[in-house]
Amino acid sequence: MRSRRKLSWMVATAAVLTLVANVTPASAHPRVATDGESLTLDGRRWWPAGLDAYQLATDWSINSGCGAEVDLDAFFASLPPNSLTRFNAFATLATDRVTGARDFRPIDAVFAAAERHGQFVMPVLSSFDGACEDEVFKEYSWYADGWRRPSPPPAGETVVTEMPSYAAWLETALTRWKDSPALAMWDLLGEPEPLVGGLGGTCPRDAATVLRRFADDVGALARGIDPVHPLSLGTIGGGQCGTAGPEFRRLAESPYLDVLQYHDYGADGIPLPGNEFDGLAVRLEQARAVGKPLLVAEIGQYAGGPCGTAEQRAADIAAKIDGQRAAGAAGALLWAFVPDPRPLECTYDIGPDDPVRAVLAERNTVG
Repeated sequence: MRSRRKLSWMVATAAVLTLVANVTPASAHPRVATDGESLTLDGRRWWPAGLDAYQLATDWSINSGCGAEVDLDAFFASLPPNSLTRFNAFATLATDRVTGARDFRPIDAVFAAAERHGQFVMPVLSSFDGACEDEVFKEYSWYADGWRRPSPPPAGETVVTEMPSYAAWLETALTRWKDSPALAMWDLLGEPEPLVGGLGGTCPRDAATVLRRFADDVGALARGIDPVHPLSLGTIGGGQCGTAGPEFRRLAESPYLDVLQYHDYGADGIPLPGNEFDGLAVRLEQARAVGKPLLVAEIGQYAGGPCGTAEQRAADIAAKIDGQRAAGAAGALLWAFVPDPRPLECTYDIGPDDPVRAVLAERNTVG
């Protein structure tokens, strides 16, 4: 009997090992991919019309926050099926604001809620200006090699330990969340601009070269950890340092950038803003030339108080999105959802009941 039991155990163990060996991580077959100048979901053409919701990982009991706390289940339940939400997944939001210890619960909660409601997220790993991080503008030297070094703790916080380098955070974030079924793609950095002297400073002659090398080096690091989910870089696209004119295409040619971005502000109701050198029409032509989708990842229009009604904004956004889709854009996200909108002030706030939410629901399509 003992020998038979041992044989049975060996057979069962072998079967289990075979089963484990054949299990494929969720990230091996991501639902979101690219097909030329389009995004796809489960192999079908996907045109996401969603929201930027930078505050989602705010948890005042744990981290230093980035805006107000959000009821995550209520937020994701309010979205149309197969929606895309871009949010801040910064290292500070996975850090205890008192002890400095790593605490992933706030960002884990965003992914978990998105998964429960069958939604998709686009995490932004860091931002150009240090907002909700160390409050330090990322200058030229940071793109050259500073992204490999640790950062000081957030200003005004009691944290005594330095924050991890951007490179270390990228490795941590991608390793932890790459298998989430809610992950659509990664946004490596919001609105990069390698200036000297801060915002409004000078643009070095080799800024485009430095930015392209940054995209290639960081992209290679990311691809080594997550070889399947699309990568993006949050360029404004309006002629900023390192991406002006033909420099945008040079950056777009990076083999590690799968989805290009344009951010659209100050052109209410106009589908294709900007000039003949750096406008959205030019960026769409450059995207077609390199065969990649271009996502209008931020569209901002003021509403409230003296800035007009939310209804007028919704009408302007509808005209803008329809024109951008017809011109070849691969999707559109609006800046920005907040749980506590200020209707008496001029803001970009989009609250839970904003009429523009219906515009997005009608235009978020698969197939």
